Amino acid sequence: MKIVHIITRLILGGAQENTLITCKVLTERGHDVTLITGPAIGPEGELFNQTKGQKYKVITVKNMIRAINPAKDLLSYVEIKKLLKELKPDVVHTHSAKAGILGRFAGWSLKGKWAENLPAVVHAIHGLAFHPYQSEILNKFYIAVEKAAAKRTDFFISVADAMTEQALAAGIGKEGQFCTAYSAIDENDFLKEIPQQEKTEFRHKYGIVEDAVVLVCIARLFMLKGHDYIIESAKELANKYLKAVWLFVGDGNLSDTYKAQVQSLGLEQKVKFTGLLPPSKISLAIKSSDILVHCSLREGLARTLPQAMLCGRCAISFDIDGAREVVNQNTGRLLEPKNVEQLTKACAELIEDKDLRDRLGAAGRESVKEKFAPDTMVDVIEEVYNKLVGTQQ
Repeated sequence: MKIVHIITRLILGGAQENTLITCKVLTERGHDVTLITGPAIGPEGELFNQTKGQKYKVITVKNMIRAINPAKDLLSYVEIKKLLKELKPDVVHTHSAKAGILGRFAGWSLKGKWAENLPAVVHAIHGLAFHPYQSEILNKFYIAVEKAAAKRTDFFISVADAMTEQALAAGIGKEGQFCTAYSAIDENDFLKEIPQQEKTEFRHKYGIVEDAVVLVCIARLFMLKGHDYIIESAKELANKYLKAVWLFVGDGNLSDTYKAQVQSLGLEQKVKFTGLLPPSKISLAIKSSDILVHCSLREGLARTLPQAMLCGRCAISFDIDGAREVVNQNTGRLLEPKNVEQLTKACAELIEDKDLRDRLGAAGRESVKEKFAPDTMVDVIEEVYNKLVGTQQ
């Protein structure tokens, strides 16, 4: 099949990693794949370089940016539509909010122009633009736009069952139009063993002693990512557990705010910051730690949860969106969102009990190995394409 994927930008992020893995595996399976994306700019870093040397084609639409900009959005729509006319794909598969809207409207407008019912229009739901932590007016706007785009969508592929449930509850799409394909992870980096010396050197780089119990959080230092709850619990636990250390991996516009908060609480020796790490170093950060703590209030299904489990580490997470589809009493601890008391208790339990950490980590690894494998995800995606295009490869 000829397949076109469209995503807003290739910054560091779960939707972007998912899309690159999908394009790579589909190409390996013999499909003709093109990826359309906007410029890779932003403080979170970028993944654009990972497209170099791949067998799929990459086209950059310079006006496609994340922020709403009517003039640039119109120019992007016109260019995407022109590209689709030239490429004549069997499937248009969109990702992220901006590319999801522009790509679906463009793809749907061309239906039946080169073959009956083609191109098939598929949208991946990695997360939803509406949520309880922004204004009702903005949520109504996003829902209205998504409803309009849903009328121009043949099928939705969600990264978690929770995303499907939330979309349907908001009146987006219809029953039978959805399936779940868990967001694939390049598992080799997380399953392979890392020499103890390398892990020790990583700890020493951030002033962490070898026998410390490290609680790692891998997330942008940004609103709704929950670092403030982790700092609050660290304040309660630091004096009781002298060997406990918290490690924040990532960067963002709240970096200085959190560093100042940590300093004001006298926790500079207990809470460490790595800044932005390249994707290739994430497995090292996790394996150099003992417990993953993820307190985001809004996430489709955070990739850091199955990544930690693949590394054999237990996970603590707030019970939001798709988290409960991987975190449970057998793999970690699932907590009421914003509940610092529960967070503190769960951290204390796991800091104290290494055997429990090891059991939960081992169970977690077994539970996600197949579920988050690239071939597992692409099998589901390919099946959707085949049904829509009417071919059985």
